[in-house]
Amino acid sequence: MVPYRFVFGALALVAVAAQFANTLENDYSVVNFFSFFTNLSNLFAVVVFVVGGVRTLRRRPGSRAWDTVRLVSVVNMVFVGLVFNVLLTDVAGGVLPWVNVVVHMAMPVAVLVDWLVLPAGRRLPWSAAAIGLVVPVAYSVYSLVRGAVTSFYPYPFYDPEALGGYGPVAVYMVVLLVALAVLSLALVGLARLAGRFWKQRSRN
Repeated sequence: MVPYRFVFGALALVAVAAQFANTLENDYSVVNFFSFFTNLSNLFAVVVFVVGGVRTLRRRPGSRAWDTVRLVSVVNMVFVGLVFNVLLTDVAGGVLPWVNVVVHMAMPVAVLVDWLVLPAGRRLPWSAAAIGLVVPVAYSVYSLVRGAVTSFYPYPFYDPEALGGYGPVAVYMVVLLVALAVLSLALVGLARLAGRFWKQRSRN
């Protein structure tokens, strides 16, 4: 049951590496490449999948700390999938087509399914949902500050020039924060429900 983690982890790693090689060929900034939330989130998901797969093979019990790390990864990846497919499908021109499918579609689905098939259950309190917001919020602050200095914004909803000022940017940030909070709470709730489901099924 665990090998799929290694398969998807390897697939995502190859995809990000291929896109990185492609950007280097086009003299694209390395810092800019690693300033995309998609790339960072996929690389983090690779680490979580590989470590999680090894932990399961070694029959290491779950822990609240590890489940919180998994929550951060699944929030990031599901958010990547949702934001791309809702807001950014028309602005991914520089991404290799097959890489686009892997990092924006396949991996978000794989990480979500993994979260439901091997759920944290009651080990994860509702308050953990707040931790799921930390990385996206920190990333947004980084993108806005760096963009103000370098004029490079990885996504159009961070760019005040593209949106007509910081007012629309602030509106986007509030909407995204609310969406993130709902998503993180929903993922904690789904993990608790899935944990109950698998526990009851194992008794039957």
